[in-house]
Amino acid sequence: MSHKPLLISDCDEVLLHMVVPFQEWLDSDKHIHFDLESGDFVDALRHKHDGTLVAREAVWPMLKEFFDGEMARQGAIDGAVEAINQLAEQADIVILTNLLDDRRDARAAQLREVGIDFPVYCNQGGKGEALEKIQTEYNPAVTVFVDDLGHQHSSVAKHAPDVWRLQMVGEPILAKHIKTNPAAHARIDLWTDALPWIQAKFAAGEAAPPENPDAEPLDQNAQA
Repeated sequence: MSHKPLLISDCDEVLLHMVVPFQEWLDSDKHIHFDLESGDFVDALRHKHDGTLVAREAVWPMLKEFFDGEMARQGAIDGAVEAINQLAEQADIVILTNLLDDRRDARAAQLREVGIDFPVYCNQGGKGEALEKIQTEYNPAVTVFVDDLGHQHSSVAKHAPDVWRLQMVGEPILAKHIKTNPAAHARIDLWTDALPWIQAKFAAGEAAPPENPDAEPLDQNAQA
């Protein structure tokens, strides 16, 4: 592989909206109200007919059903398509998404529909080990990782500490509820602001500094 820069990006809430389409599907098809302002994904679902809480054990099967048949509902995050295709002019792009492996083709097709056509890798759990393998495959000059979930930045910091880690929550409703993880080097929720930050890391061509677990993120630019 070439020594081009490498961008490894999450999908849901970074490239594509997920919770809002999931909320709309629950409302129309399951007669369930999903309170996105609650800040708690699992305990935010209530049956519309009587207001009772949806059992926790019922939530994940519904999420599976959504990804099995309703992924077409997911639209692109504002600015994501333009930014990632612009970055592809100077870097390799990989999508690292936490879905079961049998959904890889569906996810790739879903992304192509909105104009994002890059290799898709599926993963379950922490992304650090998977990212480390991708780095070995591509042998990049410098790598930037983008994900909305804080624990994924901790996972990547553990397994690939030389990777620049950008936390991005592209869904505004969620952004104000999600804290910035100290393992992220920056928190930027808009692609228009994230694009120059990523480009600067690529241009410098330098690996991320060793992690200081007690340090604050280098740059907090949350658009909440």
